[in-house]
Amino acid sequence: MRMAEEYGKGVPMVLNPQMGAIDATVESIRYRAQLIARNQKLDSGVMSTGIIGFAAGFLFSLLMVIILPLMAGL
Repeated sequence: MRMAEEYGKGVPMVLNPQMGAIDATVESIRYRAQLIARNQKLDSGVMSTGIIGFAAGFLFSLLMVIILPLMAGL
């Protein structure tokens, strides 16, 4: 019963939380999220222009391997 009488008496002490570890974790998560977002944007750009890039590369290779040697008389 003695504990019940002492409960609520006195001034509570407010301590500053140790935020160093939490801040480091938040920054790590933020950095990883930015990396993931950048990677997804890059993948999206590559996927949307993949067919056009493949076609351009194929035509360029035909030009270099077949058409230019024929024009040069080889």
